[in-house]
Amino acid sequence: MTRIKRGVAASKRRKNLLKRTKGFSNRRSTNFVYARQALLKADSYAYRDRKNKKRDMRALWLIRLGAALRENGTTWSKFAPVLKKSGVGLNRKTLSELAVQHPAIFDQLVKSIA
Repeated sequence: MTRIKRGVAASKRRKNLLKRTKGFSNRRSTNFVYARQALLKADSYAYRDRKNKKRDMRALWLIRLGAALRENGTTWSKFAPVLKKSGVGLNRKTLSELAVQHPAIFDQLVKSIA
């Protein structure tokens, strides 16, 4: 059997990992052992925060909707069942975008439903 030298594969693996840690501070971007630990932590934060981003955006939509509805003299808890009963198929995201970008249309929608 011929001898296999592994230097090329190992250095490629290390180089690719260090390329991903570019921008980290101090040893976390230059030392392979510390860079690997930093990258594991960074990847776990990224995974977690992709989920949290969805949670935060939904909360923002509800805050915006609540503010826009209070200007029209109602609240989300009173408006939501009326919206469902009237058969309007707009979700929270669409309603909040409507309230922010086209407040006149949103006001007409609230007045026509409520």
